[in-house]
Amino acid sequence: MRSPREPRETKAGLEPLAVLPVFVPLHGKRAVLAGSGGGAPWKVKLLAAAGAEVDVYAPEASEELRAVPAEIVSGRVTLHDRAWTPDDLAGAAFAIGAMEDEADCVAFVAAARAAGAIVNAVDRPHLCDVKFGAIVNRSPLVVGISTEGAAPVFGQTVRARIEAMLPRGFSHWVAAARDWREQVTTRFHGFADRRFFWERFTERAFAEPDRSPDAADLAELLGDTEAAPKGGAVTLVGAGPGDAELLTLKALRSLRNADVILYDDLVAPAILDYARREARTMLVGKTGHGPSCRQDDINALMVQLARSGKQVVRLKSGDPLVFGRAGEEIEACRAAGIPVTVVPGVSAAQGAAASLGVSLTHRDAARRLQFVTGHDRRGQLPEDINWGALADPSVTTIVYMPKRTLRALLERAVAEGLASTTPALVVFNATRPNQASVRGTADDLADQIEAAGLEGPAILMVGEALSEARAAALAAEAVEKVAV
Repeated sequence: MRSPREPRETKAGLEPLAVLPVFVPLHGKRAVLAGSGGGAPWKVKLLAAAGAEVDVYAPEASEELRAVPAEIVSGRVTLHDRAWTPDDLAGAAFAIGAMEDEADCVAFVAAARAAGAIVNAVDRPHLCDVKFGAIVNRSPLVVGISTEGAAPVFGQTVRARIEAMLPRGFSHWVAAARDWREQVTTRFHGFADRRFFWERFTERAFAEPDRSPDAADLAELLGDTEAAPKGGAVTLVGAGPGDAELLTLKALRSLRNADVILYDDLVAPAILDYARREARTMLVGKTGHGPSCRQDDINALMVQLARSGKQVVRLKSGDPLVFGRAGEEIEACRAAGIPVTVVPGVSAAQGAAASLGVSLTHRDAARRLQFVTGHDRRGQLPEDINWGALADPSVTTIVYMPKRTLRALLERAVAEGLASTTPALVVFNATRPNQASVRGTADDLADQIEAAGLEGPAILMVGEALSEARAAALAAEAVEKVAV
């Protein structure tokens, strides 16, 4: 009997940051740049683009730097044809040293800090309070990218990729969000309502990025928010077998909307990265033949959280409707009057078959596909398996949770009429980086599994449709031996 296990709250901290990404408002504030070293013209343009009033002190300004005041479209730039003095830094919010001489730059940085300014020194990271990164400008939407100086070209390539992904029309949508925010906040006092509004706003922006939103959009979004169901709810979400890229768009939306996420041990950690940072995460894991949370406790926790007004996501590996005990959780929610919906996911069988390039219903070998559980409530081989159906040569059988009973299941299947030469394979950790598979037949697969000593969630596949995959694997092994 498995040991009981209590649901426990988890909260993964941020991975270490090389730098803290922050955004500095400079509109109407004074900024100073001293010197005319490389990069000075671009830095002045950046400060002015942020709305700063920039004073440039450069006794020998380059032609490029002298041309900057006539090129700006925001802020103000004044060029002073002389060296800087400490008095020039009074009232500066931001200061940049762009001089060639190290000693002069050190003195400037010290004076700027004494004046209370944020300081950047061009090409001298050891003197910087802040550093400039690559920028994607869809203002008011601004994306900053930093590699902390490790790979500038890589950072520029990332910037180019993001530039291509973000429609320029997003600037209009973000500007509308800025203009509408006060009205939305005044109209909806509850956080859940405001989040609902902005989620629908974002969906519309992504659906129609190239047009400017107008008053009709605002009115419709406000109406939709007023009419939206109130109170907590539960959503059962399929996380897929492991690869985060197999999440559906609806699953992503559910994760981003969740206040609380109750997740199983088999859910890949990368999946949780898609949740809101503010969301609570609670491990309610069930491990095969190991310590597990009681299903009644999970049901009660879901209902309790939803009754308190929370949007609860019950996150399950694979598809929640395939051996995920979703029926019991749906029933518990309905009995408590809690709205419950299901977001299907890519099942372990689908993920494993796709990663191996195997068709589970090959038209020449399988006319039927069946899913079977490898153990019953006691953890033993189920007594009520339809052995005749499993022995049918025209069927592909997928067995979930097969590790403990695999040998007994295959031996019984052969005894009940399954051909001992029927292709069979087990996939461990399907779709994950450490995926591994063991191929054999119904007669010898159990021995091969024991010899392999692999760990992790496993799925068993049996049927003639797998013969093509087995032939391909044997051919690959033969090529490798010849190469050696």
